[in-house]
Order: sequence, then C-alpha cells, then structure tokens
Amino acid sequence: MTKQAIHTDQAPAAVGTYSQAIKVGNVVYISGQLGLDPVSMTLKDGFEAQARQAFDNLEAIAKAAGGSLNDTVKFNVSLTDLADFAVLNAVFEERLTAPYPARAAVQVAALPKGGVVEIEAILHL
Repeated sequence: MTKQAIHTDQAPAAVGTYSQAIKVGNVVYISGQLGLDPVSMTLKDGFEAQARQAFDNLEAIAKAAGGSLNDTVKFNVSLTDLADFAVLNAVFEERLTAPYPARAAVQVAALPKGGVVEIEAILHL
C-alpha cells in the first residue's frame, strides 16, 4: 500500500501532525476541515459562513487530489450545536447533487480553534 500525502495552499495548512489528505489507491481521506480562511488562518464568523468555508476547503483539497466533491462517498460532520443541523443540510444541498454521499453528524463539546463545525470527507476517484 502506497500512501500519498495531498497538499494545497488553497486550503488551510495542517495545524498539527497530520496531512490535509492521504490518497491510497483510488480512495482519498480528507482530514476534518474547519471554517478557516486559508490565507488569514482565521475562522469565518458564524455557523453558515464556517460551513461554507469548510466546503471550500474540502473542495480545494479534493481538486488537489484529482477529484471533486462529487466523488465524495462519505462525510463525517462534527457540530458544537445540533440546532445548526438545518443550516448544515441547506449548505450540503447547495454544494452536492443526488445521489448524496453517506453522512454522519454528531454534536461535540468543542472543536479546535473555537470552530463550530468540522467536516471530513472520503472520496473514491
């Protein structure tokens, strides 16, 4: 098994001992993305803006891996407040087309950098 690290300057740099994504064969595992602006490394203001930025970051990494969000087979979402779930669904609906990928969404006590949403993705190219 050969692991290939994926990196793009169009998404926030890793803030720890991990890669933005790892590609193994035709599968890409994208690390959780916060609503961080990749240039300023600051969080967008509010849940919807952070969710949109997280999607922008995921899309940039997917592109760097040779794919797109349409190649996603599974999303894992962490939210600090499940009351934001309807907004999350609306953002997903804007960015994706049917058939939609599998998805898990859980409420967590806290996220890195004080974020309110973190989204990770698994792509099959």
